[in-house]
Amino acid sequence: MEQYRPQGFKVLPTVVKNLIIINVIFYLATLAFNRSLGIDLTDYLGLYFFKSDYFHAYQYITYMFMHGGIEHLFFNMFALWMFGNVLENYWGPKRFLLFYFVTGIGAAIVHTIVIGIDYFSIQAAINVYAASPGPEAFVALVQSELSSILTPEKVANVNAFLQEWQMNASSGYNYGYQSVELAQQLLASRADIATVGASGAVYGILLAFGMMFPNQLIYLYFLVPIKAKWFVLGYGVLELVSGILSTGDGIAHFAHLGGMIFGYFLIKYWKKQEINRWRM
Repeated sequence: MEQYRPQGFKVLPTVVKNLIIINVIFYLATLAFNRSLGIDLTDYLGLYFFKSDYFHAYQYITYMFMHGGIEHLFFNMFALWMFGNVLENYWGPKRFLLFYFVTGIGAAIVHTIVIGIDYFSIQAAINVYAASPGPEAFVALVQSELSSILTPEKVANVNAFLQEWQMNASSGYNYGYQSVELAQQLLASRADIATVGASGAVYGILLAFGMMFPNQLIYLYFLVPIKAKWFVLGYGVLELVSGILSTGDGIAHFAHLGGMIFGYFLIKYWKKQEINRWRM
């Protein structure tokens, strides 16, 4: 049976090497700009939902080179080296680079769709609430639709507002209108959460490795052997379940799945092209 173990950097192909270098440069630049100039590059280069004031179309590419910490960067680059090394040698640099960007952008598109479904669902609930606002209805709205958005600071603000509303309900002040405005502000904060990292493209590469070399062994924790196809399937199922059950863990699980989905269809498209050429 064929076995696969990561090889050394002496066989590191050009595209993988340059992608790792670029990602490291972006990470170091983020630290330098933040510490010396007080500028957070994530505000410009991370991926924001299109309803956010921070959104720019180029972020569908730049977000792939931004990372939230050294561990995030390390594990993505390690996986890029481990699996991308083999795939670039197998496909060649042009096809590998195209695959990397297609899966990375595809991951961003799927993530945007998932965020959009959630965003517009909450917006619809706010519109229904606005027709008949009240303290109890506001609490229900927050608990049912906005709970995943709330940070401890936002919870404190909501509680303070509710307390003020209940204490001054007869004052004539339009707390109902203010509650709608507060709900809209909370929803807007949902759009202002940046997504960063090469994980979408990396999961696409993982899927590709499993499809190209399904029976090769991967050593979990360098000890436990598992066939690539089962390794990939397990990761896909894990991401799907995690995405459905996610309670605000800060991980874009559906973006990971998006990278795998786009990677799957791109590989199928390439295989179909090769079959058609062979038939000609």
